[in-house]
Amino acid sequence: MPVKEQKNGEEITNPYLIAQQLIARAAQSLDLPEGVYNILKKPKRVMKVSIPVRKDNGEYVNYTGMRSQHIDILGPTKGGIRFHPKVNEDEVVALSMWMSLKSALVGLPFGGGKGGVVVNPKELSERELEELSRGYIRELEPIIGPDKDVPAPDVNTNGQIMGWMLDEFDRLRGKDVSGFITGKPVIIGGSEGRIEATGRGVVINIMEAAKRLNLELDELSAVIQGFGNVGSITAKLLQEQGVKVAAITDAGGGAYNPDGLDIVSLINYVNEKGTVKGFPGSRDITNEELFAADCDILVPAALENQITEKTAPSIKASIVAEAANGPTTPQGNHIMEQKGIFVIPDILCNAGGVTVSYFEWVQNAMHYFWKEEEVNEKLKEKMENAFDSVYRMKVEKNASMRESAYLVGVGRLAEAMKARGWIKNWKMPIEC
Repeated sequence: MPVKEQKNGEEITNPYLIAQQLIARAAQSLDLPEGVYNILKKPKRVMKVSIPVRKDNGEYVNYTGMRSQHIDILGPTKGGIRFHPKVNEDEVVALSMWMSLKSALVGLPFGGGKGGVVVNPKELSERELEELSRGYIRELEPIIGPDKDVPAPDVNTNGQIMGWMLDEFDRLRGKDVSGFITGKPVIIGGSEGRIEATGRGVVINIMEAAKRLNLELDELSAVIQGFGNVGSITAKLLQEQGVKVAAITDAGGGAYNPDGLDIVSLINYVNEKGTVKGFPGSRDITNEELFAADCDILVPAALENQITEKTAPSIKASIVAEAANGPTTPQGNHIMEQKGIFVIPDILCNAGGVTVSYFEWVQNAMHYFWKEEEVNEKLKEKMENAFDSVYRMKVEKNASMRESAYLVGVGRLAEAMKARGWIKNWKMPIEC
């Protein structure tokens, strides 16, 4: 199944086709009825909307928003909302499919959802951004809610945007519906530990991988592509575990110090300067140089399709922890497998965010909130159990970690289909 296509005279790797290919392989390996793949290969619903926003100069601009709901067999769909100029339908659909597998893999009562708006939020004033955020919720209100589809932050969205969206939804419903959205500020029903959750989950996975590979964390070095919420938290927590973080890149450039970067000072520098480039005591580094750097751990924490047939051959890391969604193309993955790199796939590696979003959803339903220590301990248990399930599948099937993660995720969705009567006369060949 080809995953590349021509668009506007340019060959691109399509994440939707990648997701379909990986699900197809898992279904075939599990000897699933063809109907299972036919259900999973497309989303249940995709809604596209036009969101008019009055600019500060008085003119109106229409922005395109969308929401994909993949499958709700385990519970309401769940997934983030990204604001980015390159958002497109295939990307949003693929991300919703990965969310379905991620939730099944970790054992959460959610299906997969994802949303986005085609916009560069840096070009908007705060008022314009708020109006866009509220408009997105107004247009999608009929298909979202705590028992239908639960949004969350993603690329270029944050707790403040979630707060605006919650307020708009409450106004439309005429009552408090705090469980409608997660990743909110704690003061209005958010969960302690949610901001750090994705990065913390990445580090827990790296710790589990190091155990299986008999590696000591305080003897390892890491490089990280991306220094937003996930990349910065991952860097900080890795350094706390004794890992030397030698290089980081972001949209503005890169910083490299073979003796290790001071991550707390770097976070303060980025808050002031807006980029890691120029950090005192470091030298500039490009993404290409980062992928080729001498290190033990590589963490792609940016956007899709970063590890390709061009970048994968130069990777020297023994562990690649996919903090981003879909950072590796099939060609890049094949090269890493040939090199014997231990890959922690995205649907496992970055599942900490949706896990603590689930905790937030539960706390909103109970109207009772846990302390951060309790949240972190519950997250650790979920992540370790999920990693163990995938690793056991890897040993059982003599497969890669990515294949094993898909086998577990697709297998559990198939089990749910069987339990609901969608599949007849089928039994899971191995425990998922």
